[in-house]
This record gives sequence, C-alpha cells and structure tokens, in this order.
Amino acid sequence: MNLNGKRILLGITGSIAAYKSAHLTRLLIKEGAEVQVIMSTSALDFITPLTLATLSKNPVHYKFHSENDGVWTNHVELGLWADLFLIAPISANTLAKFANGICDNLLTATYLSARCPVMIAPAMDLDMYQHPSVRANLKSLISFGNIILDAEDGELASGLSGQGRLMEPEHILERVISHFSGTKLFQGKKILITSGPTQEAIDPVRFISNHSSGKMGAALANSFADQGADVLVILGHGAVKPQGSNIQIIEVKSALEMYEVVKEHHHKMDICVFAAAVADYAPKNVAKEKIKKAEEGMTIALVKNIDIAGTLGQEKKPHQIHVGFALETENEAFHAKEKLMKKNFDLIVLNSMKEAGAGFQLDTNKVTLFSKNGNELTSEILPKAQIAQLILQEIKKLPVEI
Repeated sequence: MNLNGKRILLGITGSIAAYKSAHLTRLLIKEGAEVQVIMSTSALDFITPLTLATLSKNPVHYKFHSENDGVWTNHVELGLWADLFLIAPISANTLAKFANGICDNLLTATYLSARCPVMIAPAMDLDMYQHPSVRANLKSLISFGNIILDAEDGELASGLSGQGRLMEPEHILERVISHFSGTKLFQGKKILITSGPTQEAIDPVRFISNHSSGKMGAALANSFADQGADVLVILGHGAVKPQGSNIQIIEVKSALEMYEVVKEHHHKMDICVFAAAVADYAPKNVAKEKIKKAEEGMTIALVKNIDIAGTLGQEKKPHQIHVGFALETENEAFHAKEKLMKKNFDLIVLNSMKEAGAGFQLDTNKVTLFSKNGNELTSEILPKAQIAQLILQEIKKLPVEI
C-alpha cells in the first residue's frame, strides 16, 4: 500500500533533528501523500520554510496571519483537513505543551483542534529523554490516544550516545503506511505477558528478588497493543507499567501469586509471553515478625518455586503460542535451546549479559531469537521498543494458526 490520497499534516519543532524533516517530506510525497507543513518559530532556526515548501509543494505555516496581506491561517481548518497529524521531530518543550494543553503558537493550537490521529516522534538528548517529567508527559500523550514513535538509539548531537535520536525517516514512513493500511498484525488476539521481578518474602520487611525492571515486558505490551491485540500484563511489584487503553494490568508479588493469576487466564489466551524474571527459589518458612540481627551469620532454607512457563507449557493447546526468555552467562545458546524444548516454547529470546548496553535496567538490549522450527536471529544493540517489534515479527512467522 502507498499513501495515495492521504493528507498528512507534518509538524516540525525546534530540534537539531529538524533537518531530517526535509527527507521525511520527500518520502511522504514520493508515496503519494499530500503534505502540508506547520513549523514552530524555533524550528525556523534549523530548517527554512522555503526548503519544505519546495518539497511539499505547499506553503509552509508558522504564523497565525501573514504580515503582507493579514490573511489568517485557520488552525481549525488545518486540523480538520488532515488524515494524520505527524509531529517529527517534537522537542521536550512542545511535548510538555501538548501534554498540558498549552496553546501559544500555531502548531500547538492546531494540535488541540485536530480530530485526526496524532503521531508524535520525539527527539532530544538522552538525559532529557529519560527525565521523569518527559516520561510523564509521554505517558499523558499516550493516554490521550496519541501514537508515540519512540526515539531510536545512537549518536546524538551532544556527542553522547544513547536513546534520543529521531526515528529515522524511513522507519517513520513504515509506521505511517502501517497506520493507514488497516492491517494490524495481532488484531483482536488475546495476549498474556508476565513482566518484572517477583519478590519472595523472608519476613515482613525483607525479600529475595532480582534486578529486573520490567522494561522489556512493557515494550512488548505496548507493541502488541499497537498491533491491535488485547493485552493482559501480570506485573511483578515495582516493574515498569505499560500504557494503553487495551492493556490490562494485574500486579503480583511472589512467584506463587504470579502462577495463580497466569493459570487462571492462560486457557483464554492466543499468545503467552513469559518475560518475567521469576525467582527460582523462595524461603521455606516466612517469619511473621522481623528477624533480629544475630551475633553470627544466619542460614535461610529455600524451596524451589513452581516453574510457571514449564508447567503451563504442558497444558499448551495446539493453537496457542508460548514465548520464553532466557538469561545465561555461559553456554548461552545451548541452554536457551534446551529451555526451548523442555518448556514447550515456540520461540525463546536469549538475553545477553556480556554486551555493553544489554541486560537488566537498561533501555537497550541485544537478543538472539531461537524458534522451534530452527530459525535463529541475532539483533544489534537496540532500544527495547525495537527489540519488541522484532520479537512480534518473529512470532508472526511461526507456523502456528492463532
């Protein structure tokens, strides 16, 4: 599918990544879209309206009225004209304005007036992108129904390297085409995802746990939801929460609690993704009162927790898909393939602990995917949102009718 007949309103804000908007405009036009451009006044410092007007074959808007003839630029009409309002790049400043309803220029006024879907592609330095205020603003925009094109990982204008780069124009084009195609990979499918760590109580104060953040599980939930699925996330305590109107979250603490919830819902699911870092062992006896510090060391007797994925793998129906995760430090591929067969997975995702930029707590990862039909794929170091999309693509290739 191309974009013939589609009307795209392209918003550009004050970011060094604004230079990429010229290439993006050309790609959209080449695919047959009609493009009009709105710029914030700060964007004028990075790219000229003449360049974008030439490429889009339309006048570029950045003021409410023309100084020459006093003609008013009707932001309401612009919002009604568009089939899609794409803001690429959006800066932290404009992001905050969108999230809080601040309307002090033509671009923000058009956003508040738009009735069409809104697609937002952030671009900023990595520390800005991870700041709690920016993350909160992104969550607000997701809750408004906006589509977020997560920033990509790579070299930044500051000289640092990390997540914050504007999604490459070719990747943005793919998302725009996918948006209009009406075909979502997992439309109407029921997805269960376990995510984050479990906590195994020692006493009312202390517990055994691990370093899992739940970021990978959240990225998977968001990706499935973006592809039309109904997603249920069984979330370990303290893990990152995904956002989305078709994402349901049930929070648990222990491995046993997680098992009971997963078991209750498993039979209704088309796909189960076991991404949680479940504790293998739990204290045999949980003290009712806080254990006092003794003179010498102490010993805690542990018992093996139930293997959630392995147990439910034995109950898997022919139409169901199970996806597992493995984190190994030696003989990684061997142990991952062993788990693939032992736990009746259709696909297993092997995480690396030996690569810089991969592992717990990070926003990036490097994985190797092994499928039961023998396929194998290794990624580069990528943002977890992109890793999630890669996993979804491999799931879709599996020879299972769901």
